[in-house]
Amino acid sequence: MPFPRASQALSRFTVLDLTRVRSGPTCVRQLADWGANVIKIETPPHLEKGEGPGGPRENADFQNLHRNKRSMTIDLKSPEGLAAFQRMVAKADVVVENFRPDVKDRLGINYEDLKKINKGIVLGSISGFGQDGPYAKRPGFDQIAQGMGGLMSITGAAGEGPMRVGIPIADLTAGLFCAMGILTALLERDVSGEGQWVSTSLLQAQIFMLDFQAARWLQMKEVAKQAGNNHPTSIPTGVYKTSDGHINIASTGQKMWEITCRCIEMPELIDHPDYKTGALRSKNRDALNALIEGKTQKKTSAEWIDIFNKGGVPAGPIYTIDQTFADEQVKHIGIATDAKKPNGETQTFVGQPFKLSRTPSKIVATPPGQGQHTDEVLKEFGFADNEIAALHQAKAV
Repeated sequence: MPFPRASQALSRFTVLDLTRVRSGPTCVRQLADWGANVIKIETPPHLEKGEGPGGPRENADFQNLHRNKRSMTIDLKSPEGLAAFQRMVAKADVVVENFRPDVKDRLGINYEDLKKINKGIVLGSISGFGQDGPYAKRPGFDQIAQGMGGLMSITGAAGEGPMRVGIPIADLTAGLFCAMGILTALLERDVSGEGQWVSTSLLQAQIFMLDFQAARWLQMKEVAKQAGNNHPTSIPTGVYKTSDGHINIASTGQKMWEITCRCIEMPELIDHPDYKTGALRSKNRDALNALIEGKTQKKTSAEWIDIFNKGGVPAGPIYTIDQTFADEQVKHIGIATDAKKPNGETQTFVGQPFKLSRTPSKIVATPPGQGQHTDEVLKEFGFADNEIAALHQAKAV
């Protein structure tokens, strides 16, 4: 029975996945969820030390990263295993890895090696700091990139010291950018007939995500500081107490400011000498926030959200994660997606954040067991039964 595809959008592409931990698997998950034939290549169990990269396979993190993929094992350090991998490269479209930069050179699977086998191959590489340069060989980790990339210096409340964000944002965005780069290279290949090397790093991804904060420095020489829950440039935008919790209010621009004043029944603030311009509101933000919060604490969160949204001012609740998935709009968009495990149990995943009208994405396969599809995949790549047996005999797979 053919392995089901998550979508028809990328079904013509075959991806050899050498990734591990998070940034690389995030990249490949994008390709798998849109229907690419993804083959997760893992180390044979007899060569692993401990649990292997990424921890136990049954934990929620591993399961969420590796749906819609098949798994096979190859020992790339053995001559037989490397030769088998090279045979697969000849028929593949994409190879993705997130080793330290020198590892692929030692294994003989860098881009120059791969394109000799298949000139159309696209190699996607993710590293901590870049493929070359003074930090290339340093071990990379998300929080290190958050710190070096400037994010921790602008996250958290003023005076409380640097703060990491609550998700591995450098890992995740590096993976997404690598997937975007791979798709760009595949589109270009349709014109040139040649593949290319796509590379990114946690550091590059994190700096790109600084966005307007980076532009403030590069173009205006302004160094952003921590602003806590306040927006750094649009005031009043932030978190406000209500009678039963907290809400976010986002009041940007003069017109929105005036509407906000009317919503909280304080129209006198519109022309107040301390608050009537954006510059003044920024200068006097603490006093202004205290005035607004004095009003918002007199009604419930639900009451204020209704008032602000009816007035045209963006406002919303601040959820815990369980409350996020209980929200009626979140349920409506269907981002929590169920799939059936082989034993018939239901497993729920975070689905794709965008939709295609003709070729939607589905979760058609829960994460595979280690090496579950080794023989099946080798046969699809043209290996005869005796060749597969020889690879097993050599412990190369």
